[in-house]
Amino acid sequence: MSNTWKVYFLALVTFLVGTSEYVISGILDKISDSMGISVTSAGQLVTIFSVVYAFSTPVLMALTAKVERQKLLIWALGIFILGNFLSFVLPGYSMFVAARIIMALGAGMVVVTSLDVAAKIAAPGKQGSAIATVVMGFTASLIIGVPLGRIVAAEFGWKSIFGLIALAGIAAIFVLQAVIPRVEGDKPVPLSQQLAFLRNGNVALGLAITFFWLGGYSVAYTYISPYLLDVAGLKEGMLSSVLLAFGIASLAGSKLGGFSTDKWGVIPTLLGGMLLHATMLLLLSLFVAYIQSWVPLIILLILWSFAAWSSGPAQQFNLVRIEPHSSGIMLSLNQSMMQLSMAAGAAVGGVMVDRVSLSSVTWVGVAGVAIAFVLVLFLHVRMRPREQTAACSIRDAG
Repeated sequence: MSNTWKVYFLALVTFLVGTSEYVISGILDKISDSMGISVTSAGQLVTIFSVVYAFSTPVLMALTAKVERQKLLIWALGIFILGNFLSFVLPGYSMFVAARIIMALGAGMVVVTSLDVAAKIAAPGKQGSAIATVVMGFTASLIIGVPLGRIVAAEFGWKSIFGLIALAGIAAIFVLQAVIPRVEGDKPVPLSQQLAFLRNGNVALGLAITFFWLGGYSVAYTYISPYLLDVAGLKEGMLSSVLLAFGIASLAGSKLGGFSTDKWGVIPTLLGGMLLHATMLLLLSLFVAYIQSWVPLIILLILWSFAAWSSGPAQQFNLVRIEPHSSGIMLSLNQSMMQLSMAAGAAVGGVMVDRVSLSSVTWVGVAGVAIAFVLVLFLHVRMRPREQTAACSIRDAG
C-alpha cells in the first residue's frame, strides 16, 4: 500500500471517531425516547464527550509523547473501541455516560496521533495535504456518518451504531498493524509551556473567536433533530436526507473557506462567513414557524451549514499567523477549544430547551456568532500595527 493510501486509511479511522462524536445530534430524539430521559439530558452526552476530549487529549498526548506512533495509535483505537462496545451492550443512561467518557479518552489520541503519523509518512512537501486529508475524514462524519447513523438507528435501533463502529474499529486495528510503519514519537512539549501561550492577549482573543463561533453553531446543531421534527415540522422520513444535505454543505463551505482565505485573506473570510452564518440562523429563528414548504427550510439549513464551516480553515490560519513559530501548539490549543466550545454550546442549548423552549436554541446561536464577529474585528485592530511593521520590513528587505 502506498503512503497516499495509508493516509486515506487514517482518514477513515478519524471518520469513525467523528461519527461516534457527532451522531448523537442526529439521534437525540431516539435516545431520549428509548431511555426515558429528556432531550436536554440526551444533549449533555455531547457536552460530556467534548469536555473529556478537550481536557484529556493534551495531557495524554504529553504523557505518551515518546511512545512509538503506530503502537500508540493501536492502543488509543483499542480504548475507543472499548467505549463503543460498552455503549452497545450496557443498559441505562449512567452506563452510557461512562462508556462515552472511555470513548472520548481514546478518540482524542486517535485523531491527534493519526494527524502526526500522516504528516510523518507523507512525501516531502505533501505534509499539509496529508493533514488536510485526515481532517477531511473527521469532517466527513458530519456528511455521511450522521445521516447514515439516523438510517441505521431507524432500522436496527440506535445502539447498533456503536456496535458497528466497534466492529469497524477492530478491523481497522488489523489493517493498521499491517500497513502503518513504525514512527518515532516526539520530544515532549510540557503542558505548562503550552498553557503559557494563553497569557498572550492575541492568542486568548483568537481562541475566544473559536469558542463563540463554534459554540454558537453547537447550541443549535446539537438539537437539530428534535428542532427540525418538533419546531419545523419536518417529516421523519426526510430527516436523513436533510442531514446529508447539511453535511455536504459543510464540506463545500470548508473548501470555499480555504480558497477565500488564500485569495481574499483571513479577516474578510471570517467576517463574511460569520455574517452569513448569523443571518441564516436569524432567518431560521424568525420564519421557521411560517415555512409551509420544506424547500426554503432546506435552503436556509444548507446556507447555515455552508457559512458556518467556511470559517474553519480561515480560523485555523488565523491562529497560526498569531504565533507563526509555534503553529503546532496553536493548532493543538485550537482543537481543545473547539471541543470545549461544542461542550459549552450543548450545555447552554440544554438550559435553553429546559427553561425557555426548543425554538430558542437558534436565537442563542445567533448571539454566539455575533460575539465572534465582534472579536474578529477587535483582533484585527490589535494586530494591524504588527502586520504593517512586518509589511514594511519585507519592503525594506526587497
